[in-house]
Amino acid sequence: MATGEAPVLEALTEINAVSLSRVELEPATLLLVRLAALAAVNAPAASYLLHVGPAAESGLRLDDIQDVLVAIAPIIGTPHVLRAAGAITEALGIALAITEPGD
Repeated sequence: MATGEAPVLEALTEINAVSLSRVELEPATLLLVRLAALAAVNAPAASYLLHVGPAAESGLRLDDIQDVLVAIAPIIGTPHVLRAAGAITEALGIALAITEPGD
């Protein structure tokens, strides 16, 4: 039985922590790999939302993310890349809305 106030989010956090503890990539590289994987599986904006903060903290720029989308386009196809771009944009909007004071 699921426990805690947010059992799904807690489980996802634990899964990510285990994954991160087993990888020796630089944080920015790891995030670019994860963003490429999210694009490949047609992930929703909520999946990207988990990576917005860490991406900013690692120093990733919008240009870096765009470069990854351009690089993977021939492999995963235009529809996946366009959905990823939209989902990333939506996730950024959600992140900004959450962090804006007074809302």
